[in-house]
Amino acid sequence: METQRQKKIAGIIQKDMAEVLQRAATDGGLKGTLISVSKVYVTSDLSIAKVYVSIFPNNKAAELIKGMKSNEPLIKHELAQRTKNQLRRVPHLNFYIDDSLDYIDGIEKSLKGDENPIENSDLLPKRKKS
Repeated sequence: METQRQKKIAGIIQKDMAEVLQRAATDGGLKGTLISVSKVYVTSDLSIAKVYVSIFPNNKAAELIKGMKSNEPLIKHELAQRTKNQLRRVPHLNFYIDDSLDYIDGIEKSLKGDENPIENSDLLPKRKKS
């Protein structure tokens, strides 16, 4: 169960993180790449933030997540500069690809197709928990 404090901090991080990542991608020569922060979860001790990122086009997602993980200290510093009046300490950042849109798209395609996944559940890929 998330507390109000966790939700508030997650909201602050989500808003500022989206701007930081989008600017980093543009400065890094990835114009036309859209990065959005779909969800942020903060642990109860406020030490770790799980940042779920949605990237378009999808083929750059793995490369960008790898870059985010390796540049985590820089991203954290930039975030700290933006949130210094709201947060005393910025949590450690863990980045994940948000594949929920792809998952939903796959379900919609299979429902419209010939093979119905409701009758044969083996057709849907198993979703891994993160």
